[in-house]
Amino acid sequence: MVQRKLERLRESDLKGLYRRLNEINVEYMKLNSLIKAGGSIEKPGKVKHLRRQRARLLTIIAEKEQEARE
Repeated sequence: MVQRKLERLRESDLKGLYRRLNEINVEYMKLNSLIKAGGSIEKPGKVKHLRRQRARLLTIIAEKEQEARE
C-alpha cells in the first residue's frame, strides 16, 4: 500500500509535491502547537504519521531536484 502511494508521489510534479508538503507542514504545526499549549489531540499517532509523510516527501523532492540537475 505504501509502495503505491510512493509511486504516485514519484509521478507527481515538483509543484504538486511542494503543495502537499505545505499542507502537511500546516497540519503538523497546528497539532504541535495544540500539544505544546497543553491540549490533547484525538489521534496522537497522527503526529508521527505526519512527520513520516513529511520525510518521505522531502526525500522524493530531493531525488527529483537531483534528477533535474543531471
